[in-house]
Amino acid sequence: MKRSFLLLQAGLSVGLVLLIAGCGEDPRFSGNTQYLGGTYGGVPAAGPRDTVSYWDGDQASGSPSIKISLGEQRAYFYKGGVLVGVSQLSTGREGLNTPIGNYKITQKDKDHVSSLFGDYVDSSGKVVVPNVDIKKDPKPPGTHFQGTPMPYFMRIVSGTGLHAGYLPGYPASHGCIRMPEFMAEDFFRSVSVGTPVTITN
Repeated sequence: MKRSFLLLQAGLSVGLVLLIAGCGEDPRFSGNTQYLGGTYGGVPAAGPRDTVSYWDGDQASGSPSIKISLGEQRAYFYKGGVLVGVSQLSTGREGLNTPIGNYKITQKDKDHVSSLFGDYVDSSGKVVVPNVDIKKDPKPPGTHFQGTPMPYFMRIVSGTGLHAGYLPGYPASHGCIRMPEFMAEDFFRSVSVGTPVTITN
């Protein structure tokens, strides 16, 4: 019953977004976009209440598994084949897509920091150039690289994993799977190296 209600609610939200988008403004790039929130640049970002994510898995038993729908921007957590949690997501944006396929958790790192993506900051810690890719963006003189924090990181392949992060309400990452921090913590606590993760369109 709870899942049916959530699916109905999600459908109504999508309908509202399509209605707004039909008026000529893509809500993904609007200055009026409402943010789901999370952490961005080490600072909590305020946003409307998350009405989708939930966790009922603490008392459940059975082998864990995760299914991720890029189209829905949702992660589904199962124990013994029973759905025990759902999380909103922000996955890879166009050109930096989150890879589709069957994977397994290969590493867990509660305090992970990106070695590729972050900001160029000055000696006082002030951000000079935000949201950089060190492979592509030249470092201005007098700055150093500061990697983006990725708390509760669960690596699945290469540099891609699930972690707590900023959720703007659409795919916006460099390929990783961002989650609200409270959900990333639940997932992190409930998986082990080898937990299967399936990613679909």
